[in-house]
Amino acid sequence: MYEFQKIITSIVLVVLVVLGISKTSDIIFKTDKNVVAYKVEIVEKTIAEEDKEVFDLASFVSLGNIEHGKKVFKKCAACHSINQGGKNKIGPALWAVMQRKSGELSDYNYSKALLNHGKIWSFAELNGFLLKPAKWIKGNKMGFAGLKDEKDRASVILYMNESSEEPIALP
Repeated sequence: MYEFQKIITSIVLVVLVVLGISKTSDIIFKTDKNVVAYKVEIVEKTIAEEDKEVFDLASFVSLGNIEHGKKVFKKCAACHSINQGGKNKIGPALWAVMQRKSGELSDYNYSKALLNHGKIWSFAELNGFLLKPAKWIKGNKMGFAGLKDEKDRASVILYMNESSEEPIALP
């Protein structure tokens, strides 16, 4: 019984100390809870606005090279094949993806978002998508955060462009 009283006394003492510290700190650091110290205005730029910006293809392409793209593509190879006749994996096969309409492969189960996107994969379109796939095409099922580095994106896109029977001519 005596042990039980010690435990209860200890718990009550801890609660009182915590409440005492809480009240003391409220007195020392008295603030008006309705006052906003500063106001931050955020101007968000939508993807549609970014899409309207002029995409300097020549400058972008000059950042990358095919060999670097082949190395960076290894991140993609877990989910995508790039070889001619390659099979779909978790993601669709990317052989000859440039100038192909999004959601066009008949033997792959695309998300509704990609099927409805309806745009042709170009340098600019792939650049936006590879930067932030989830924001570029909202609702797509690609679980990749994106390639933040411009050189990496340019190189991967150059590599994907070359992985075709008819690569697009570069500027």
